[in-house]
Amino acid sequence: MEHIAAVLFIVGCSPDLAQCRELPAPTPIFETSEDCTSEQPFALEDLAGRAPRVLGTCIAVDPAMEEEDGEIVWSITDGRLQASVEKPSVMIAANTP
Repeated sequence: MEHIAAVLFIVGCSPDLAQCRELPAPTPIFETSEDCTSEQPFALEDLAGRAPRVLGTCIAVDPAMEEEDGEIVWSITDGRLQASVEKPSVMIAANTP
């Protein structure tokens, strides 16, 4: 089984960064952070025409979280994409008789 060490996360935004949406990365998961970092410029170039501004970042993934569901939480701060993988903020429980 492969371990995921990094996720390439990309968003396309309006010129003023007021509206952004997630874009599919050509290769979204990597075994090492270095592999993700080296692929990032090529992926951003490939997606450049999909939005006026395209931003991306490599997110380190804790191998212990690999078996759990995680969600990517992101924001644009000072023109930079900030993102992390976190445990889901909502847990659903069922009570079965």
